[in-house]
Amino acid sequence: MTAFGILEGKRILVVDDEPDILEIIKEELGSSNCEVITAGDFDTAHNIISRDSFDLIILDIMGVNGFALLEASMKSKIPAAMLTAYALNVENVNLAIKLGAVSFIPKEKLANLGELVAEIFTDIEEGKSHWEKLFKRLGSFFKEKLGDAWDEVEKNAPNTPPYI
Repeated sequence: MTAFGILEGKRILVVDDEPDILEIIKEELGSSNCEVITAGDFDTAHNIISRDSFDLIILDIMGVNGFALLEASMKSKIPAAMLTAYALNVENVNLAIKLGAVSFIPKEKLANLGELVAEIFTDIEEGKSHWEKLFKRLGSFFKEKLGDAWDEVEKNAPNTPPYI
C-alpha cells in the first residue's frame, strides 16, 4: 500500500469560498481514489454536514465561517481540519485546537495536502492526535509566520483527538 493508499474510499468534504482552491484540493485528493465533495458557502456546508457522513472535513476559516462549521462537525463526530491563508495567527490556531480540529493546514502547503491528509487518517485510525506530526512537519513554517508566539501554541496541542 502506498502512503496515499489510506485515502482510498474515504469521503472528504472540502469547504472554501474560493472555487479555484476547491478545484485544486479536489484534483489533489481525488487522484487518490477518495470521494471529494465540495461546498462554497456556510449554508450549503452546514446542510451537508447535518445530513451526510464523512471521514474528514476540511474547512476554510474565512469566508465560510469555518469555526461555526467546525463546531457542527464536532457535534456530528466528524474530524475536521482547518484551512487558511489569511487567518494564520496564534489565536486561530489555538481556537482550532480548543474547538477540536484535528489539524491546521496553511493554503501555502496545498502541494503537500495528500501527504498531510494521509497522515491525518493514519493518526485517526491509530487513535492519535495529528498535531504533533503537523508541528514536526510544519513547525518551522509556523514559527516563521507566527514568531515566538508559536512556542505557546505548541504547548496547547492535544495528545489525543477530541472526537474519540
